[in-house]
Amino acid sequence: MKKIGMLGGMSWESSLEYYRIMNEEVKSILGGTHSANCLLHSFDFHRIERLQHEGNWDELTRVMIHEALNLKKAGAELIVICTNTMHLMADAIEVATSLPVLHIADVTGQAIRQENLKKVALLGTRFTMESSFYRDLLKERYEIELMIPNEEDRQRIHDIIYDELIFGITTDESRLIYTRIIESLQVAGAEGVILGCTEIPLLIQQQHVSIPLFDTTYIHATAAVRKALEQQ
Repeated sequence: MKKIGMLGGMSWESSLEYYRIMNEEVKSILGGTHSANCLLHSFDFHRIERLQHEGNWDELTRVMIHEALNLKKAGAELIVICTNTMHLMADAIEVATSLPVLHIADVTGQAIRQENLKKVALLGTRFTMESSFYRDLLKERYEIELMIPNEEDRQRIHDIIYDELIFGITTDESRLIYTRIIESLQVAGAEGVILGCTEIPLLIQQQHVSIPLFDTTYIHATAAVRKALEQQ
């Protein structure tokens, strides 16, 4: 089993889910007392959040690369970024470390293709929804068209993530906001919805809506285990 280097703490609420899912997946595949061979660097998210909202992506790239290199020094053979938004610098991390970075949009695209869907919506932070890395990768590799909510709904989604979900707060009111947005996207033609922030599955699960959901936390964490267990 390859040693997985996890860049987490963005937020720790979802990193906890990554750790749980990866260990459960290893046990499911290998049985017995097997568990994940992994390292975790957990950022102080206050600093990351501040730099994100300042738009200081150069500094964010620098600190992400620095900690990815530390994971490599500690023996990591595979890098997993435990959040969607920070995949904005996935390519830079891969180049700097010479380690494979398992891209969250790539494994999500594979999951969508398995369901034969061609048009899906994306929910996430404004940084994720309004950037091109999901749209470009899904279109180029999987011929999947991506939709995003309107500007007002994007802000609502973003605010709930940063004001509630990263603190582990889930409310019925916020769940209703998300389900209403998902229903409107379904009416507009979405065949599925990517939960493109690793905190969103803390609030929304499949039983809350009638359209297929793609939980990027679960998809990414289980794909990391499969990658780590590949033959050398």
